Amino acid sequence: MELAHSLLLNEEASSQLGEVQKAEFIFEWLRYLEKLLLATNRADVREKQKALVEQLLSLLNSSPGPPTRKLLAQNLAILYSIGDTFSVYETIVKCNDLIRSKDDSPSYLPTKLAAVVCLGALYKKLGRILANAFTDTVGNILKAMKSAESQGRYEIMLSLQSMLTGLGAAAAPCHRDVYKAARSCLTDRSMAVRCAAAKCLLELQNEAIFMWSTDLDSVATLCFKSFEGSNYDVRISVSKLLGTVLAKAVIAKHPGAAASRQNACRVSLEEVLELLGTGFLRGSSGFLRASGDMLKGSSSVSRDVRVGVTQAYVVFVSTLGGAWLEKNFAVFLSHTLSLVSQLNSKATQTQTDAVCCRRCVSFILRATIGGLLGEKAQIAAAKDICQAIWKLKKVVDAVLSDGNLETRLSSTDVAASQHVLVCALQELGNLIHGLGTTAAPLLQESSTGLLDGVISMTLHPSVSVRLAAAWCLHCIAVALPSQLTPLLDRCLDRIATLKSSPEAVAGFSFAVAALLGAVAHCPLGIPHGKGKIVMALAEDLLCSAAQNSRLSLQRTQAGWLLIAALMTLGPAVVSRHLARVLLLWKCVFPASPKDLETEKSRGDSFTWQVTLEGRAGALCAVKSLISHCGDLLTEEVIQRLLPPLPCAVDLLTQLSSILKTYGSSLKTPSVVYRQRLYELLILLPPETYKGNLSAILKELTAELTAPDAQAAASACLLPALCHPDDLLILSPLLQETDHRFIEEQLLLGNGVACGSLEYDPYSVYEKDVGGDSVPKPLPPALSVSNSASKLFGVVCAHVEEAERILILEQLLTSIKHSKGARQQAVQLHVVCAISNLLKYVAGSKQSLGPEVRRLVLTLVLGALESPNPLLRCAASEAWARLAQVVDDGAFTAGLAQVSFDKLKSARDVVTRTGHSLALGSLHRYLGGIGPQHLSSCIGVLYTLSQDSTSPDVQTWALHSLSLTIDSAGALYHVHVEPTLSLITMLLLNVPPTHAEVHQSLGRCLNALITTLGPELQGNNTSVSTLRTSCLLGCAVMQDNPGCLVQAQAISCLQQLHMFAPRHVNLSSLVSCLCVNLCSPYLLLRRAVLACLRQLVQREAVEVSEHAVLLARNSRDLAADANIKEVGLEGALLALLDKETDKSLCQDIRETLHHMLTSMAVEKLSFWLKLCRDVLAASADFTAVTCLDTTQEEEGDRGDDASVLTSRSDGKPHPFSNPRWATRVFAADCVCRIINQCENANRAHFDIALAQEMKKSDSRNDFLVLHLADLIRMAFMAATDHSDQLRLSGLDTLLVVIRRFADIAEPEFPGHVILEQYQANVGAALRPAFTSETPPDITAKACQVCSAWIASGVVRDLGDLRRVHQLLVSSLMKVQAGKEALSHLYNESASTMEILAVLKAWAEVYIIAVQRHKSHKQTSKTPINSEDSVRSGSPSADCLLDLVCADLGTLSKLWLAALQDFALLTLPAEFASQLPVEGGAFYTAETSENAKLHYHSSWALILHAAALWLTSTGFTDPDEGVANLSRPVTPTSMCQDSSSSGAAVKSPEDVYTDRFHLILGISVEFLCSLRSDATMESITACLQALQVLLDVPWPRSKIGSDQVIHCADLGIELLNVLHRVILTRESPSIQLASLEVVRQIICAAQEHVKEKRRSAEVDDGASEKETVPEFGEGKDTGGLVPGKSLVFATLELCVCILVRQLPELNPKLTGSPRVKAAKPQTLSEEGSRLVTAALVILAELPVVCSPEGSISILPTILYLAIGVLRETAVKLPGGQLSSTVTASLQALKGILTSPMARAEKSHAAWTSLLQNALATVLDCWSPVDGASQDLDEVSLLAAVTVFILSTSPEVTTVPCLQKSCIEKFKAALESGDPVVQMKTYQLLHSIFQYPNPAISYPYIYSLASSIVEKLQEIDKRKPEDTAELHIIQEGIKVLGALVTVAEEQHRSQLVACLLPVLISFLLDENALGSASSVRRSLHDFALQNLMQIGPRHSSVFRNVMASSPALKARLEAAVKGNQESVRVELPSKHAKSLGRNSSIQLKTHFL
Repeated sequence: MELAHSLLLNEEASSQLGEVQKAEFIFEWLRYLEKLLLATNRADVREKQKALVEQLLSLLNSSPGPPTRKLLAQNLAILYSIGDTFSVYETIVKCNDLIRSKDDSPSYLPTKLAAVVCLGALYKKLGRILANAFTDTVGNILKAMKSAESQGRYEIMLSLQSMLTGLGAAAAPCHRDVYKAARSCLTDRSMAVRCAAAKCLLELQNEAIFMWSTDLDSVATLCFKSFEGSNYDVRISVSKLLGTVLAKAVIAKHPGAAASRQNACRVSLEEVLELLGTGFLRGSSGFLRASGDMLKGSSSVSRDVRVGVTQAYVVFVSTLGGAWLEKNFAVFLSHTLSLVSQLNSKATQTQTDAVCCRRCVSFILRATIGGLLGEKAQIAAAKDICQAIWKLKKVVDAVLSDGNLETRLSSTDVAASQHVLVCALQELGNLIHGLGTTAAPLLQESSTGLLDGVISMTLHPSVSVRLAAAWCLHCIAVALPSQLTPLLDRCLDRIATLKSSPEAVAGFSFAVAALLGAVAHCPLGIPHGKGKIVMALAEDLLCSAAQNSRLSLQRTQAGWLLIAALMTLGPAVVSRHLARVLLLWKCVFPASPKDLETEKSRGDSFTWQVTLEGRAGALCAVKSLISHCGDLLTEEVIQRLLPPLPCAVDLLTQLSSILKTYGSSLKTPSVVYRQRLYELLILLPPETYKGNLSAILKELTAELTAPDAQAAASACLLPALCHPDDLLILSPLLQETDHRFIEEQLLLGNGVACGSLEYDPYSVYEKDVGGDSVPKPLPPALSVSNSASKLFGVVCAHVEEAERILILEQLLTSIKHSKGARQQAVQLHVVCAISNLLKYVAGSKQSLGPEVRRLVLTLVLGALESPNPLLRCAASEAWARLAQVVDDGAFTAGLAQVSFDKLKSARDVVTRTGHSLALGSLHRYLGGIGPQHLSSCIGVLYTLSQDSTSPDVQTWALHSLSLTIDSAGALYHVHVEPTLSLITMLLLNVPPTHAEVHQSLGRCLNALITTLGPELQGNNTSVSTLRTSCLLGCAVMQDNPGCLVQAQAISCLQQLHMFAPRHVNLSSLVSCLCVNLCSPYLLLRRAVLACLRQLVQREAVEVSEHAVLLARNSRDLAADANIKEVGLEGALLALLDKETDKSLCQDIRETLHHMLTSMAVEKLSFWLKLCRDVLAASADFTAVTCLDTTQEEEGDRGDDASVLTSRSDGKPHPFSNPRWATRVFAADCVCRIINQCENANRAHFDIALAQEMKKSDSRNDFLVLHLADLIRMAFMAATDHSDQLRLSGLDTLLVVIRRFADIAEPEFPGHVILEQYQANVGAALRPAFTSETPPDITAKACQVCSAWIASGVVRDLGDLRRVHQLLVSSLMKVQAGKEALSHLYNESASTMEILAVLKAWAEVYIIAVQRHKSHKQTSKTPINSEDSVRSGSPSADCLLDLVCADLGTLSKLWLAALQDFALLTLPAEFASQLPVEGGAFYTAETSENAKLHYHSSWALILHAAALWLTSTGFTDPDEGVANLSRPVTPTSMCQDSSSSGAAVKSPEDVYTDRFHLILGISVEFLCSLRSDATMESITACLQALQVLLDVPWPRSKIGSDQVIHCADLGIELLNVLHRVILTRESPSIQLASLEVVRQIICAAQEHVKEKRRSAEVDDGASEKETVPEFGEGKDTGGLVPGKSLVFATLELCVCILVRQLPELNPKLTGSPRVKAAKPQTLSEEGSRLVTAALVILAELPVVCSPEGSISILPTILYLAIGVLRETAVKLPGGQLSSTVTASLQALKGILTSPMARAEKSHAAWTSLLQNALATVLDCWSPVDGASQDLDEVSLLAAVTVFILSTSPEVTTVPCLQKSCIEKFKAALESGDPVVQMKTYQLLHSIFQYPNPAISYPYIYSLASSIVEKLQEIDKRKPEDTAELHIIQEGIKVLGALVTVAEEQHRSQLVACLLPVLISFLLDENALGSASSVRRSLHDFALQNLMQIGPRHSSVFRNVMASSPALKARLEAAVKGNQESVRVELPSKHAKSLGRNSSIQLKTHFL
């Protein structure tokens, strides 16, 4: 293929190739040439132009295929447009000659067609340059068209379209000729030709004025004719033509002189609508013929004409646009509704016709109002619809109130109004449903009277209007949940008052049922009590039905409908009424068969009608119960459901005789009864009706073979049984399209009605599958067949084999014995039943006997050869399922062989299509049928797919081939190449008119790409060839005019991009996607978005850049997608706003999310502007932003003004009136952007850094710089009309507050940047606290409120009060109790609101207390003023004061909420102990829903309650029982279950209860942590425990072992905390847990100390020395696991330590011996955890008895020394790591423990401590040569701790002492100055130790060497500060020795010290030139001499006298010092050095 990449065709290479390869080669060359010509220099092109033209023209003669000829023509046109044009006329003449040629042979046809295409391309590209030859060419083409076949006519039409495009107005002379030719083609028998003609005329009307003026009528009539017998593509094309022409006619300017010659005049809107109306009502026939038909009573309007005209209406309005529709809406609405008015009875002669017409009108209204108008205009439209409803109501009222004789005549008016009303009500419902809560103002306007109008329609005489009104109310309730309860009350009230009116009972029961169905869509629900009212009303209606025969039917229907609808409220509501429902169910059927017999002999047709209605209703109610309340179906309930079933089945068998007896009026009720029974039986397990299986099966067989079965029903029954992929090959009508709603009726055929609500009133409460549109149940006759065939599958699988055979034989005979249409119908039903049987058997893993298989096979084989394609499709599915059920290779092979034989012999299309699909289905279900059959199968399918005489056979065969490829997997690899060349050949040769063949080819190619998979990335020749072929196939399909073929191309490229991304040209793919983004074909849009979603996951940035680049460079990019202005992202957002398909919208959202994740941080301004534009473009923009700039600074004004006025600058806004759902999405995007920035540069949240980086590079962009925008967007969203948007806005505000609260304002130190937006935040929150706000919004606002207060942004008391006031208002609402809370929603909504308020207060209180604490601490320690402003802000105390005002109330409410939570979390077995009426804030019935709300808020409430309890210190007995600051109302609130005894509880009991409540909740939560438990809850819980244990009283409870179980309480708590530490990795949680452990140990210590103290007091002073044996371990020292607090603590601490330092575990390190590993530095969190654990360990010995302490001491010492050993890392400057410091502290704590001195434990402790010291000393001895890594300083410090902290007998053991001294000696000799210095410091502390037994040995051993070292210094002077420090420390040690020494030795020591000090002095000459170190030393020595001289004057004098040299030196130094006294710096320096050292000493000596 590389050889094809040249400017001239490589003829040599192409001539050597085979036919298929040659075609590929030429196509590839043409593709390459097209790109090359555009990129090549003009001169180079001209040079080779002649040769190129010759080559291209020679290709023209070589019969090129359709894609090749199209490319060839494009290349010729480009070549002439770039190169010279002088030879172009020759080319045109050649083409004309080729067209004129008389050769009619099929082989010459491609050349002729290619010539036609070339002419089109040349004229399109070169335009007016070729105007001279135009007339001849057109004449020639039109002449050729007369004799051309369909392909020729198709190409000629497209070619003429291209010519018209190129020439524009210059083509005027030929307009009429083209028009005439296109007219005839518009009604051509070939659909493709009709489409092409429509496109040609669409181009023509741009210039040909006559089309939309004088010839307008004839164009319209022509289009109507064209719709007759049309397919979907024709309807799309022709409706586009008709709509555009009519729109042009309406908006045309007054024509000028040129047009006046054609007598043109402007057409009025009314005339145009009249014209469309004619088509809708009379079709394509003229007026006279239509009126004749009208007289005869026959309908002449075919459905396809009506559907086509419907689409034309939509195109007409869409072309004129939303603004036009807004202006002319009233006219348009009245015209549209008049289409179904029965005054034009033509449209609605029969019920079936009426339903179809209503569908069409609804579609027109939905597509225009719903699609084109913004929310404001939609509200206006809703008002107009209301007026229309009111007008019709007046007509109906007049008729109904008129009692005269003409009433009967006038009742036609009522009938006339019914269809109009249905359409109006349904559209009104849909409109409001779409508007959501933004429709609230519409309902509040009394002038519109919307609700009154709709409710009044529930009394209309027509049942369809009543149902439409009910559905409209359902939509209103879903859109505005606040209306649900009032509407329900109103309707229930009306039923009760108008019980005697049949219309009222029926109408209002529909309304109630629809409203109950709406509850499922409203998360806030309805009050629980409504269920009770509905049930009582239903019972009343059923009981009173028999009282009045005029009402009995309606009351029976209404009663059961209400019960069935009630079931949708779910188990919580229904459980209360279940017993009554079951009783009614039992009573509705006779008790025995005998009773049924007697019943038959009584009554008349009316009573039977009522009976059947009642029983059908009861069946429906039970079905509803099973569907919606599955949880209630216990064994007992099922047993109570069963008894009436046999009787119901008996009645089923008797129905036919009852019908005979009582006449056909019972026909419909009996059909409905059968359907209801079948539906119920399908839901029940077959075991429940075992005894009736045979009877049911007989009835089902009769049903399936009934004589009146409708064959046309296939479209309803079969699609569900066919595979969705197979449906695509059958008919575009089965595909999902935007017009599915109206296209469905064409599928059903003329005799069958589409679904409509009146066919099954019970569907009014069901959740509709299609989203917001009205439920569309099918007519009962069709539904019953569907249910019967489903039930047949279940029942037949459960009967005996013999019976099964009998039934199947019966079905077979009935097919044989019927004829014609009836035979087709019976066959259809039987195949459905068989398919369901096989489906069920396969699903339940049963098997079928050989005889049954034979019969099934015969039945299915017959259907495989049925003329109905849907039936063939279903049969092939059943064929494969049969093989799946039998699951036997031989059987499957037999089935395949049957198909092979049939395909070899048969020549008819039906057999070949059926059996080819059967083969594909076998592969799909069995994953291939063995390699031996694979080859033969592929061979057969290859042959069939090349049968060019029948596109159908090709389509089915190729589809089957794609299934085979998919299922064969790796086995197919050998067949890949031939298959690929077959696909390529067909793609290059099959005419584009056969789009379905191309679609199947696309599916094959897709399957092949999947099979090849990642292999496509390979580079060897064979793979490269395959890849090129795949890409070439995709290119051919991309050029195909069929949109669905293009969709296949995109999905193939998507697969290729997944497997071989480098080889797919991203630029051209993105271009193709952008162009089709707004395609009118849903499936193409879906393919585009699916592909985009995949691309942006990897290459979002590239995709976005390509899209913008293409938009800038190309003119023809879809106009709808404003990619140029707003980028691909903006175009997708705009598409999301218009799109209605749910899966497509989901794809758009995901695509945008991926793009945002990849690009939001880099293109921050762009994304924020997008979101801002969407949010700011709402209808109420001006109202929203009026407050917005109040708090802006001057500098930001310009920016704000530009944002606010962005709509008035003449340019159209990129997002005009986006819907609320799009705005919600934009608000969510803002939150995502903030989250993305969090993981990026920290400058996003640091304004100073951001401004600095922005200055350095203006391209930098940071989120913090857009804070004003973020606040503005959150504000706009939070104050919108839409509730969902308000929630999103508050969410955004919350995110903004949390992320930006701490960012300081650099210009105003001590302030934060959010302070300037206080007014905006306050204004955004205020509306959420009004009384009419829904609870979910108030709850969210409380959360934002508390976050805002807690953030610390608000400083000023006044500002704080304003926000605090909002929370106070909510608290008052909570206090006011149940009366004040809203009764519009379920009680659980009130629970949610109350808990949100309490949680918000809890958060504020916690923060207030924390601030107060930190304020207290900071005020103790003086700090600089700036910090104090920030942390100890004035609000610290005033916030606590504000909260304290309500603390009395709050504490009660918090405790009540916690009590509720505790009750609700009890296990199910304690349910009987729960309070009957519920808790403080929940009712018993709504407890399940309430649990969720408690779960989300209990933790903070717990923390706050614990804080409050500790602040009262458990000391104030009145608090909590009485004396509240305000009354607390909810009646059950805060009262214990024993409310009578509550008053007499002692304070101690009250505290104990509260303590156990908090402790119990905490322990229960912590000991069973679920995986979804939030960090916030765990932390809050641990903090609550910490707070609780901060005060003595609860500690005494935990520590005490007096109280029953309390000894275990601490242990249990420790075990729970141990578990938390094991299961939660978070360091913060582990630290909090350790803090609680420390407090528990403190409590235990306090308890033990208290016991010892009291024992000492009791014993008197006699035995003061002995410590009584209290504490764990008693006198044995044993600690029992599970019973010991100390043991539990040890376990927990070991767990923490071993996790951080695994080497501490002897099992892990391999032996209990210390193994010297390299010491390690822990992370900061790890260090903190280890420190906390060591602190706890050090406290443990005190909790034990002396014996107990001996048991635990080895472990504690091992761990403390282990930590020291493992973390003793050398740090710069001799610092000790935090863990080493902690272990030294712990060692000190242990060594100084009283237990070390206690009599009983002294000896054991001494021995253990000696061992411990030996262990420390062993750390030096090198093991594996690793000793040098340990830090000597740390080890020496540990040794020093032992020396200083233990009793002398521990360290004075000679061997230990000797070892210690050696270590110090070695350290003094160390080469490391830091070690030397630290050693001096440590020795300093040892030498000063008061006990001579300890200090003297060290002095004796080490003093002399210290003196020697100091004397040496005179010889080598110190060079750096390190040496200086060592000398200073050494001098200090000697100084200390002087102090410690006995009097007689002191003079000797001073005599040693003085010469050393004097040797450091400098004389006056040396002082000036000395280094700073020497000067410092000089100063230090002088300072010391000045101190020693006076203190030891006699020694001083003696030394001076004995050594004149020393004296002279000293005097010189003093003299020099006096001279340099002016320079004070050195002495200062020395002082500071000295001071530093002493500080270090303090830190490092313990």
